[in-house]
Amino acid sequence: MDEEKFLLYVQTTDDPMRQYSPFVLAQTARMMDIPAKIYYLGQSLNILKAGEAEKIQMGDFPTLAEMMDKAIELGVEMLVCDASRQMLPDKDMELRPGFKIVGAGTLNDLALDAGATMWF
Repeated sequence: MDEEKFLLYVQTTDDPMRQYSPFVLAQTARMMDIPAKIYYLGQSLNILKAGEAEKIQMGDFPTLAEMMDKAIELGVEMLVCDASRQMLPDKDMELRPGFKIVGAGTLNDLALDAGATMWF
């Protein structure tokens, strides 16, 4: 494929301390005119439940919800693994606006096409 390379950030945990790095890096990438995508799978989907991201704030940073909104505003693509969603007790949970549900194979395709992949 001759598509433009992008940076892929994969979020795997719902640990509040590990939520900010992909957003800081993805927003920085966008400010450098580098396309960026954040892919959520596994336990990280717990953060996407209604009201959860609003509860997380570290140090002087905005809330995680505000970081998510800013990333979307900057053009960061937000992807959610459907297989992971199906494993949750609340598999029909409503996602935050701007998040797109994709198949599990999407992560393989993204990893193959990305200029770099970072896992959190």
